[in-house]
Amino acid sequence: MNSTRVLLADDQPDVRSGFRLVLDSQPDITVVGEAIDGITALALARRLRPDVVLTDIRMPGINGLELTRLLTQEGLRVVVVTTFDLDEYVEAALRNGACGFLLKRSGPTLLIEGVRAAMAGDALISPQVTIRLLRAVTKPDRPPADNPLTHRETEIVRLVAQGLTNAQIGAELFIAAGTAKTHVANIQAKLGLNNRVGMAAWAWRAGLADPQAG
Repeated sequence: MNSTRVLLADDQPDVRSGFRLVLDSQPDITVVGEAIDGITALALARRLRPDVVLTDIRMPGINGLELTRLLTQEGLRVVVVTTFDLDEYVEAALRNGACGFLLKRSGPTLLIEGVRAAMAGDALISPQVTIRLLRAVTKPDRPPADNPLTHRETEIVRLVAQGLTNAQIGAELFIAAGTAKTHVANIQAKLGLNNRVGMAAWAWRAGLADPQAG
């Protein structure tokens, strides 16, 4: 198995050390570099060409949002990992091409899932942020009469709308994480969606999301 190469960009040494410890513990992920500011991160990313860049937002030099824009324009995958869950940060990160927005307090499991999701072409957002944003921008309605989803797929859409990862969906439905991933891909194809964020938004618009979740 080829290891996913990750670059860390954060001005706090203890955060970088913690992330490195978590990610290097995985057999399929390797941290290949660390940057203490945006300018260093940009130079390292261009030199090392990592598979995924994890960046904070508030850093000296170039902030994480601008760094995301610059790196995604060069074809690199970027996941924003920050303490600040302000809506304007989330929207700017996604607009600038980020393939994930995670809160540092979300824990190591979501950090690992975020890297793997980025490699799989998904956009993973911390559940707290996902649910708040979707409540703000979508208006629940009745499920469409021509809902093309099976009962199992509808269950999975509901869980995606709650911000659950493939592993968490698998545990909830007693199926393998790989099976959950296949279902998610099939649902995206059926609905013509590009990622999990779009799927969650569809669920909220269709009235399929649990308004009490999160």
